[in-house]
Amino acid sequence: MYWWRGKHLREKNENEIFIKKKAFKTYYIGVGVKMSDQITFTIDDIEVKGKPDQTIIQAADDAGIYIPRLCYHPDLIPHGSCRVCTVLVNGKPQTACTQPVADGMTVENDTEELKEHRRNLIDMLFIEGNHFCMFCEKSGNCELQAVAYRLGILSPKYPYLFPKKDVDSTHPDIFLDLNRCILCGRCVNASRDIDGKGVFEFAGRSIEKKLTVNADEYLKDTNLAASDKAADVCPVGTINKKRTAFAVPIGKRLYDEKPIGSEIEERKK
Repeated sequence: MYWWRGKHLREKNENEIFIKKKAFKTYYIGVGVKMSDQITFTIDDIEVKGKPDQTIIQAADDAGIYIPRLCYHPDLIPHGSCRVCTVLVNGKPQTACTQPVADGMTVENDTEELKEHRRNLIDMLFIEGNHFCMFCEKSGNCELQAVAYRLGILSPKYPYLFPKKDVDSTHPDIFLDLNRCILCGRCVNASRDIDGKGVFEFAGRSIEKKLTVNADEYLKDTNLAASDKAADVCPVGTINKKRTAFAVPIGKRLYDEKPIGSEIEERKK
């Protein structure tokens, strides 16, 4: 079995079946497998029914099983960059947002080993940026903060790096604060694949990697609009719409009363 990217697929033959998703999505190709409307596998010994074109995280969401994630967004092509959704598939680590479901597979999600792995990832995201949650306008609605609380993190265990990061308030409607960027790639993919603009991209490698814009210097020189999908998908407080900060009072914010993932777990039958 393998992945195929593109808009067109070859004609199927007797040894191959193709399950086509939307344009610009990923196509899953199974070799020597008969078409089935339903796939049965287990997550933490719970039987889960999935569809042939689903990934593990999609099938888990439908079944009411929460798998932590940061870079994954249901409207975007999954790329598994944050690794927070890593699970064990038949004993081997795989990103749940990119791994397709298969009949009989065994998935481990809620283990102490994986929770520690996720805590380490979240810890590093905090110390590699400058996150001051008590002052951040995204507090209470921030997915990084919410996942940290869900995993029991109150303070990172690694020393803070306090890197120098840029802030850009030149755009009339959008405030860009790179102190909070976790390099998830959501805005990059949304701007390119949905908005058709390519406003955001990454530059540099390793610890020097950073988010950039398609202008010589400032965000105001791009064609980003507040109505763009890229302006709505940031999981943290990097891309902020001006004149909206602190509009929702404490106690009514997204994750004030229920932990992140509760909306998924409420689907459990």
